[in-house]
Amino acid sequence: MLENGQDCDCSCCDGGCCPDGEDLVMTLELDDGTQLVCSVLTIFPVDGKQYIALLPDGEDEEDGDVFFYRYSETPDGQPVLGCIEGDDEYEAVIDRFDEILDEEEYDELVPASEGEFE
Repeated sequence: MLENGQDCDCSCCDGGCCPDGEDLVMTLELDDGTQLVCSVLTIFPVDGKQYIALLPDGEDEEDGDVFFYRYSETPDGQPVLGCIEGDDEYEAVIDRFDEILDEEEYDELVPASEGEFE
């Protein structure tokens, strides 16, 4: 399930969209030819397109650089990363990612039983 309640359409995690307890990783090849191993934080939709948030291994999510890319898959399920084009698209992706972080932080602070009525 995606954060917005829609079914996940990526095959990287068999439709579970990055289940808890499993660390999904991706290796990026940088312009200088070096490779950077990153943890997949989440895959999420914005305006009908999928995006992925990657955190380089060894970085702290709150202090480290998070990389954002457009995300799609080949017909055989291989991930394809694309560039985010333009400031407006980038801002929309950052805003949605911030919302996701806020929702997760709220979920951690409020016990599941709180707010439920009998």
